[in-house]
Amino acid sequence: MEAVLTVFALLFLLFVVLGTYATVKAIGAAKRGVDRTIAQARRTVEDHTLRAKSFAQPGPAGEVAQLRLTLRTSMRATQDALQAGVVEDESLKESLGLFQRLSAHGHELDGELKRLESDPDRATLAARLPELRRRTERITQSADSLRWAVRDRAQRFADDDLDALSAQIDVEAGALRHWTRADAASTPPPWPGAPDEADVRTAEQTWPETPRSRTADEPTRSAITPPGRVPSYPWQKKARPESST
Repeated sequence: MEAVLTVFALLFLLFVVLGTYATVKAIGAAKRGVDRTIAQARRTVEDHTLRAKSFAQPGPAGEVAQLRLTLRTSMRATQDALQAGVVEDESLKESLGLFQRLSAHGHELDGELKRLESDPDRATLAARLPELRRRTERITQSADSLRWAVRDRAQRFADDDLDALSAQIDVEAGALRHWTRADAASTPPPWPGAPDEADVRTAEQTWPETPRSRTADEPTRSAITPPGRVPSYPWQKKARPESST
């Protein structure tokens, strides 16, 4: 009885632990989903704000906003392409590592541009614009080059797979049409002097002749001669009777 109670207690404890673990995992997944939604909404709002500033604010402030928007758009597109491609292509892990190193420089530049947006010294900002523009172009060009290389690689793999599939389909289509060649090859050529196939079929289709019925004039012959009776023939001499003397 004590063993049964112990087993039930262990099972109850196991169910409690599993339930707690599942609840914690569900809460963590929901929290991560909410965090991703909030971060995406924040990025969307910030991108729209930068786009509005680049059109509404003339001069160095508007150009800084445009540089931030260009940098963020390029880096985000490259990150999405790499994360989507590494799932199917393990060789992209090295490229993803290079992008993470490039992202460090991108985040540093984005933070610097964000601080300069509210800088009241427009003269200093205008003087630093060429260097900021050059850094932005270097980072975005590297990110764009990496992104397009990933896309070209995926396109190349898709083309190779399509070529292989087309070749297999051509082989299968040829095999499905093989009946014409098989029929021609299955009929052997006739031997010299052999009867024609049409004559053979005609001979096979001819019915055998029926035996002639006996007429009334033909005598009926016995198949077996009765015992004690010797058949006589016209060329044989008659036997003479033996004398009694």
